[in-house]
Amino acid sequence: MKLRFLAASGISLAAMAVAAPAAAQSTGSTDFEDNVIIVTGAVNRDVGGVQIPETPRAKQVIDEELIRRQRPGQSLNDIVNLVPGVSFQNNDPWGSSGGGFTIRGFGADRVSQTLDGIPLNDSGNYALYTNQQVDTEVLSSINVNLGTTDVDSPTASAAGGTINIRTREPSDFAAVTATATYGDVLASGAQNTDYYRGFFMVDSGDITGNGLKAFASVSYTNYGVPYNPYGEVDKTQFNARIWQDIGSNGDFVSLTGHWNENVNNFAGSESLNTLLAFYDGDFTKEERFSVYEGSGEFPCTVDSDVLIGGGGTPGESDRYDDRNGCGAAFYRRYNPSRTGNLRANSLFTLSDQLTFALDASYQYVKANGGGPDDLREGFFDGLTGAFNGGYYFGRDLNGDGDTLDRIAGNDPSQTRTDRFGVVANLIYEITPDHTVRAAYTLDHARHRQTGEITTMLANGEPLDIYAIDTPLLDVYGNEVNKRDRLSYAILNQLSAEYAGRFGDLNVVAGLRVPYFKRELNQYCYTTSDNGFVDCPAPGQNLAAYEADNPDYVPPISREYDYDKVLPSIGFTYGITDAFSAFGNYNMGLSVPGTDPLYDSLYIPEDQRARPVPETTDSFDGGFRYTSGSVQAQIAGWFTRYENRLASAFDPTARNGEGAVVFRNLGRVDKYGVDASVSYAPTDNTLLYVFGSINESDIADDVQTGFDANDNPVFLPTSGNSESGTPEYSFGGRGQVVLGDLELGLQAKHTGGRWINDLNTDKAPSYTLVDFDLRYNVAEFSNGTTAAVQVNVTNIFDEYYIGFFGGSLDGFGFAQIGAPRAASVSLIIGY
Repeated sequence: MKLRFLAASGISLAAMAVAAPAAAQSTGSTDFEDNVIIVTGAVNRDVGGVQIPETPRAKQVIDEELIRRQRPGQSLNDIVNLVPGVSFQNNDPWGSSGGGFTIRGFGADRVSQTLDGIPLNDSGNYALYTNQQVDTEVLSSINVNLGTTDVDSPTASAAGGTINIRTREPSDFAAVTATATYGDVLASGAQNTDYYRGFFMVDSGDITGNGLKAFASVSYTNYGVPYNPYGEVDKTQFNARIWQDIGSNGDFVSLTGHWNENVNNFAGSESLNTLLAFYDGDFTKEERFSVYEGSGEFPCTVDSDVLIGGGGTPGESDRYDDRNGCGAAFYRRYNPSRTGNLRANSLFTLSDQLTFALDASYQYVKANGGGPDDLREGFFDGLTGAFNGGYYFGRDLNGDGDTLDRIAGNDPSQTRTDRFGVVANLIYEITPDHTVRAAYTLDHARHRQTGEITTMLANGEPLDIYAIDTPLLDVYGNEVNKRDRLSYAILNQLSAEYAGRFGDLNVVAGLRVPYFKRELNQYCYTTSDNGFVDCPAPGQNLAAYEADNPDYVPPISREYDYDKVLPSIGFTYGITDAFSAFGNYNMGLSVPGTDPLYDSLYIPEDQRARPVPETTDSFDGGFRYTSGSVQAQIAGWFTRYENRLASAFDPTARNGEGAVVFRNLGRVDKYGVDASVSYAPTDNTLLYVFGSINESDIADDVQTGFDANDNPVFLPTSGNSESGTPEYSFGGRGQVVLGDLELGLQAKHTGGRWINDLNTDKAPSYTLVDFDLRYNVAEFSNGTTAAVQVNVTNIFDEYYIGFFGGSLDGFGFAQIGAPRAASVSLIIGY
């Protein structure tokens, strides 16, 4: 099939190897898009690790050459920050404490991130945890779809685009790859910041001589968190892939496994008001390392009177105060996670014209976040459980013979997810110039959320960072939970796509028809408009509780169904062999997550306006120039963003009385320009520059309530820009090879970001400059090398405010941006 496309377009067989960038996310999309790219007649080569696929959509691919120049162990989302339109803020220099980003003004919860076709966003609230991503050494490429998505994408939230990650194919030759890295923060005032990481990977090579090959890898990372003198990250990851080639037509089957175990303290966050005070001279760069310090000193000892079995004082109310006691500091809270997945990918040529691709996956998540609290021995109105933010056990916990005390404990929010997925594509070549495909996508997630309580040790540490494994029981032998709910997020999706060539014009048209179901099971009592809950322990007589609280909503189940027809159409036009024009229209969709839907259970469905999904109409248009030494693209874009969801006053709730709930806030128009040029003037030099302009226009004022005369009161947001997104950004990278020495320098300037939609305050712009040096110490007979690599990030130790999502009218929280840090790595194998 591919050879006929090559013959039709006049491309040599030698070009075929570089004409398939694997830029799409599923196996079927990759195969279909490879054909589309070859049909266009353009040769796609990376220049310095940057590749611009010749597709109707605005895309950019970062491949191994550029990935490998970044710090080993770094979050792949930090590397994507080199793509125009993307703005990422890392919580630390090393990549395992998390961070946040936007693409063309859309946050991570509205951008779909996939790994070999499986979705990585949380199935409940669509959050993306950048500290849980795959080791970059096992990747072949990272593709960014700016503002659009593939027709078979398994996503409920891709209103703002996709990031598609591809795992490397095992090598045909036996090989070993190893990396050992040491680093530290080079900034005055930092402490406990040593960085250690080791990575080891083995490739089997072709085991049978018929294309059976595999790799397996393990990595371990440990370091102190820069703005958390107590905090520590301890991370272990395993990856493995087995691959079997089938025939000589590119067919294959593979099975890939991933396991990531991350134990980390919160990096700490502070109010934006406080962080902005740096620019007024209220604190210095050195003092930023103490801005997060909480009350209490470390190490410290908890008074034994308020520990489980600690003795206590009979007849007196001994109390642990979580605001002042040991373990109270915000940075002592844990956020551990265990995540894993299995990914099966396959491609089969059924005939000269028919190809079938199947991807299947399973994902597992166990994670929590939380910290110290006090546990009450007594009853809440004769009941045990969680009420009004307090935990009641109904028994003597510290052994002093009374039930008057409040004992030290920990109350993280626990999440467990089991998720299954299937993406199936049937691709049919009608003629060498016309191809169609049909696809089915399934994403089925079971999302269990609880809030078990565990005890605190004398040094302020939790008995178990996973409270669910050692829960504290009440007088009746029941677990006490601060939350208790089960949800199912189910996507069934049909899609179709056509690609055709008409001379120099290539057209791609698609249709995506998702059917989403959100099934909610709330096992607690919903007590307020904001979704607060009481969770009585099971088996108790709740008649008096319900009589005293008639407005509380008892345990309830509710289903929400969403469906939408999402068309897309685009073209590329070859003006010359190297110069082309492209354009694309794509409709996107983001269904309300389970969190806002749970919050709304307090208000009956017939007493409020039900939120509808967010939709986007996105238009791209631009030009590309691709040759052996140049990859260039400029794209103008416009997105009409309808029904954006946020927490705000809803005047229709409670039969017109109004309440603060998640609601649709109307339309936002987003528009801008993205551009990049990657140029290799000689075989040993590279220059890459990029830039973006991001504008937005909020259409409506937002109602905040009623005045004393029952007249509506509005926030003046109409005509303002959305908060949290830089107005512009630009940067570049230069690279030179001098024999065995390779030098790289990259910089990015990020423009100001509005703090809120009122546009009253702005986080100032900032510039980050990074340096990398690689010296090849030795080259072995099998083609592998031994090298030393040095990476220095934020060379000038720029102070800047980290990621924040923006708000309607307030000042939220954010981290301080990562300080200057340096690392040295010994690398063997690539």
